[in-house]
Amino acid sequence: MDINIIAIQPIVALIAGILILVMPRLLAYIVAIYLIFIGISGLIGPGGFDNIGQRLGI
Repeated sequence: MDINIIAIQPIVALIAGILILVMPRLLAYIVAIYLIFIGISGLIGPGGFDNIGQRLGI
């Protein structure tokens, strides 16, 4: 499966923004999940999930 992290980030941000507007009490959880997602996608890099095994040496 070819998933481009750069294409997913705006979608995640849009969903997070909508959820914050609809349910403001979830703000801390949404921000935490979003930051974790951005951090993991940054660590994986532009190759996406395709070369994660190569980076881990598997």
